[in-house]
Amino acid sequence: METIRSVREELQLFVRRFGLLNASCCEECCGEQVSLVQGHILFEIRRAGNPSMQQVAEELGMDITTFSRQAKSIEAKGLVERQISPDDRRVSLLRLTTAGEEVMARIDRYMLERIEKIFASMTVFERETVARSLELLNGALARAACEDNVACCK
Repeated sequence: METIRSVREELQLFVRRFGLLNASCCEECCGEQVSLVQGHILFEIRRAGNPSMQQVAEELGMDITTFSRQAKSIEAKGLVERQISPDDRRVSLLRLTTAGEEVMARIDRYMLERIEKIFASMTVFERETVARSLELLNGALARAACEDNVACCK
């Protein structure tokens, strides 16, 4: 039980120190008013390549109503476009606009610089250990989500 408490505490500290709760991260990161949730949506749209709204909502573990509001917000910012699926006119597909791709490129650069700065004080072995540990943790989260039928942790 002590290990579990320790992991929980370390995760809390990680989120705080990495800046995931930082209200000013948009200005530092990409210069845009993009919330953490919107950043995840943009990332998933790019990763999936023209996914449906339902696909992205499910992947992020969001209900479709909440997701739809967020999608409209980033669409209004000109970062995402909706298109009707040629296969099913009831389905809206999402894609990044040129502006959305530029924002994602700035976010990528910022995040890579942050990670490089964090890793700078680590040995190669420590870096590899962190990377492998994150892979193991993400895999365990995915398995637990499947077992519990929880979409938010996939």
